Amino acid sequence: MSGTKEDYINYRVQKSQEIFDDALLLLNNQRWNSCVNRLYYSSFYLVSALLYKNELKHETHNGVKTQFNLHFV
Repeated sequence: MSGTKEDYINYRVQKSQEIFDDALLLLNNQRWNSCVNRLYYSSFYLVSALLYKNELKHETHNGVKTQFNLHFV
């Protein structure tokens, strides 16, 4: 990966915002299941940025959930 740690964190936060905006479009069109899916992934990107910022390692999607639960919940 090229770039700085901050670049990676900013990328994840921007990706989260983009997906959140998609969720709003789905909400406005009453596409409930897809809206919830996009909200989940918006949160996932933010959590992965948080873990990276705090130098908490994860290898898998499930690892992100586990590390978040262990250190922040």
